[in-house]
Amino acid sequence: MRLRVEFTTEPFDLDEAPAHAVVAREVIQTAGLDAVDVGPFGNTAEGGVDEVLTAVDSLLRRALASGATRVSLQVNVIGEDTP
Repeated sequence: MRLRVEFTTEPFDLDEAPAHAVVAREVIQTAGLDAVDVGPFGNTAEGGVDEVLTAVDSLLRRALASGATRVSLQVNVIGEDTP
């Protein structure tokens, strides 16, 4: 199964990226996922179910530990892995 994760972290800071946002993006960018898109108002990535769920666990734990007061998260099934 393939999944797509979309997320944002808060509180927002329009002047510079807060620590929780930087940490969350680093987790996703280094998780071995594909189709990673990092933006100022939302981030997405795709991958296999195990990779995405592992990344989401780390993302939540590390973003909250870095000061996030809210993490908005959506996970969608987008298809099946091909061998």
